[in-house]
Amino acid sequence: MTRVLGIDPGTTVTGWGVVEPNGSGFRHVAHGSIRTSADTPLPARLERIFSGLIEVIRLHRPQVVSIEEIFVSVNVQSALKLGHARGCAIVAAASQGLPVFEYGALQIKKATVGFGKAEKQQVQAMVKLLLALPDPPPQDAADALAGALCHLQHASGNRRPS
Repeated sequence: MTRVLGIDPGTTVTGWGVVEPNGSGFRHVAHGSIRTSADTPLPARLERIFSGLIEVIRLHRPQVVSIEEIFVSVNVQSALKLGHARGCAIVAAASQGLPVFEYGALQIKKATVGFGKAEKQQVQAMVKLLLALPDPPPQDAADALAGALCHLQHASGNRRPS
């Protein structure tokens, strides 16, 4: 059984979700987010993301991590900050000996919703349905759970970790 930690990195909100296979479906283990203040200096925010993810990894013991690939943004400053948060997530996983798999946003949405250009609300609704949750998870956690589900759907392939 492969327990997957999906991560949706961000410098103010980093969503996370843990999923594992369950027969022909999936089982929700946990989800949440790591929040930082935009007023806090970036190094302190990155440390909070890193230490928060280490805590999640130690608590939920995933075997692999799934994270969204970087995308090109119109706002270069935002893209750089997102890259920093993403780097913290990758280093947190690597420091715990976990392989990291990367998937594009279109690939994650297609694997979860069946349509690569799905809206955020569609991802939330499908994650709720696939994991039999009582309510849709918050957007950042839903995106992280979708990344974990994407990995589980692609796990039978010969994809190599990043």
